[in-house]
Amino acid sequence: MILLSGSEVSVDMPLWAIIPFGLMLLTIALGPLFFAHWWDHNKNKLFVSLILGVPTTIYLIALKLSPVVAETMLFDYIPFIILLGSLFTITGGIHLKGDIQAKPWINTLFLAIGAILASIMGTTGAAMLLIRPVIKTNSSRKFNVHTILFFIGIVANCGGLLTPLGDPPLFLLYLRGAEFTWFMNLLPQWAVTNALLLIIYFIVDSYFYKKEPAANIKRDNANVEPIKIQGNLNFLWLAGIVLSVAFLNGQYVKIIEQNHYFAYIREAAMLLMAGCSLMFTRKTLREANKFTWTPIIEVAFLFLGIFITMIPALQYLKSNASALGVTEPSQFYYASGALSSFLDNAPTALSFYNLALGLEPTGNIVAGISETILVGICCGAVFFGSMTYIGNGPNFMVKAIAEENKIKMPSFFGYMIKFSLIVLLPVYIIVQLIFI
Repeated sequence: MILLSGSEVSVDMPLWAIIPFGLMLLTIALGPLFFAHWWDHNKNKLFVSLILGVPTTIYLIALKLSPVVAETMLFDYIPFIILLGSLFTITGGIHLKGDIQAKPWINTLFLAIGAILASIMGTTGAAMLLIRPVIKTNSSRKFNVHTILFFIGIVANCGGLLTPLGDPPLFLLYLRGAEFTWFMNLLPQWAVTNALLLIIYFIVDSYFYKKEPAANIKRDNANVEPIKIQGNLNFLWLAGIVLSVAFLNGQYVKIIEQNHYFAYIREAAMLLMAGCSLMFTRKTLREANKFTWTPIIEVAFLFLGIFITMIPALQYLKSNASALGVTEPSQFYYASGALSSFLDNAPTALSFYNLALGLEPTGNIVAGISETILVGICCGAVFFGSMTYIGNGPNFMVKAIAEENKIKMPSFFGYMIKFSLIVLLPVYIIVQLIFI
């Protein structure tokens, strides 16, 4: 997902042009609180995206930024939705038959497996693969919201730090010269972050497990069945998605490097994998997963508005980045992290990488910048993507699937107040103090 991949168009964007983006965030945050019934309909989410996105588009075209708008939609938004949609379709055909006890150590093991898979198949792939089994395992429990929150933090974000496949910002930096194996150098940061979050989760889940009504625990223990995975052919299609992301790019397919419209070869391969999943998966497996298209439609409609209205914000950052006074690795960590919390973390990481290119590199040089600064950008973009529902694509997908399964998730601000600011941020500060 490359934003502004072929265009160096830039203007001195006024700060007020960011207002539509702010209104978009406020609508996502306040809509479920004050207009819950109206907000439940996806067509109204599309309405909001268009109301804010169309005037923004007209303004950008008037500033002669139509190439930026075109590239955002053609080479960022559409591939983004195709990737999420393909993974959503394929993982929706993998059914975990049976039921295991929702004990704290079992839930923690689920999240630990997700942290490992996130770097292998990407945070989106791991999140979409595991979210339904996690929900089903905890279906007998009254207190299960915290499990979904930690799932977003660990599986949908922090787990994906070790390879370019793990998270989009890493893939962009890989394309700019960081070797595939270099990201394994981030193993200490990955291990400490995920270990701390898993320990905290185990403590929290143990606390809530003791508060569970006795009837729920009895029902959970009584309904134990051996685990059996159905729809195994979908793992083949899932591998196809991973290979498409890894190798169908300009680095390996030169025709894509010569003309980036040929990048749609990758998207075509993803759609083919999704089509095979629909064709060769029994309908009963999707029914058992309570599979519907509602969550992916919701994400597509909301992120349409987000991707358009965030263009002025990214342009403003591009024009004013040098005035931020960001020169140290820790500053890159927090700056890229803070913006990755509210903007898509891929173009945000790329913006700070471009800023770093203007600095005199010191020490080891990776992808043309100081290795210590690159570490700060990678960790900040990946970790802080979990600070809000919109910081990383799978966050909202996980929320939507959880709510479709009648799990009452916190609001936009509730997520930050009840979880990310009090759990995630302290962990990220500890990691910075140790490593960056």
